Amino acid sequence: MGTPFRPQPVFHHPWFAAALAAQTSAPHSADAGAGYDRRAEPMVPSNEPATAAPTPLLIVDDEPELRGLLAEYFGRHGFAVRAASGAAEARALIAEQRPALALLDINMPGENGLSLARWLREAHAGVAIVMLTTASEPVDRIVGLELGADDYVGKPFELRELLARVRAVLRRTAAPPLAQAVALPAATEPTRRVPFGSLWLDLDQRKLLAADGREVEITAAEFDLLALFARHPNRPLSRDQIMEQAHNRGWDVFDRSIDLRVMRLRRKIERNPDKPEVLKTVRNVGYVYVPPLA
Repeated sequence: MGTPFRPQPVFHHPWFAAALAAQTSAPHSADAGAGYDRRAEPMVPSNEPATAAPTPLLIVDDEPELRGLLAEYFGRHGFAVRAASGAAEARALIAEQRPALALLDINMPGENGLSLARWLREAHAGVAIVMLTTASEPVDRIVGLELGADDYVGKPFELRELLARVRAVLRRTAAPPLAQAVALPAATEPTRRVPFGSLWLDLDQRKLLAADGREVEITAAEFDLLALFARHPNRPLSRDQIMEQAHNRGWDVFDRSIDLRVMRLRRKIERNPDKPEVLKTVRNVGYVYVPPLA
């Protein structure tokens, strides 16, 4: 399979360093890939049937050692792995075969992972996205989630945790969300324009409009959240219900991301975002949409 990757463990977790070191010393065999020592690898249980076809996975990272290690590791756990060193190469690989999930490093030369994630969400909405970022980049994490990433994992990380998160994202995005949704009361069929403060949500055009017809910019995820509230006026919704119902892809499991979206929406629709009248907080529950009185 060629020359094994030579480690340069400058920031990796100690488990990473051990795994990389094993690659340089373990003997090669027909089923051992690039010389990975199976005895050093913790077993991670999988819910996938043994006869399932390999899940196509794309890894995009500019560090060859880490890219090679991830390709080796996920290949041993039932994934059909393709790897790219940057966004341009990733686009070419996606054109040949669309992956089920893309594992994207945020910090790459040229086009970064955030830009690639934005393109993926627009051009290939069905591809799940897991971002890799350093712990010192909270803004990048938030932006990544706002762009539609399904999860993020901070560097350094345990390979077992990364594998578990990838599998969890694939389960959420592969299953029809309504089949797993938290039970809600029967939804009210909203009129095609729903008032949110002084603004109107146009459900047909997927737009938020001011009284004078001017469009107020919102993201697709923000529209989904407002549409959910429009279907359930005056009904408190928990964060679990919002996460299951508002995103047709099942989305991520971070309560904080819901809070951030509501905070951003309040800045657009509330007269005073610090004292919300439209999207109110329900203590120990979640949020409720309070439409204006007729």
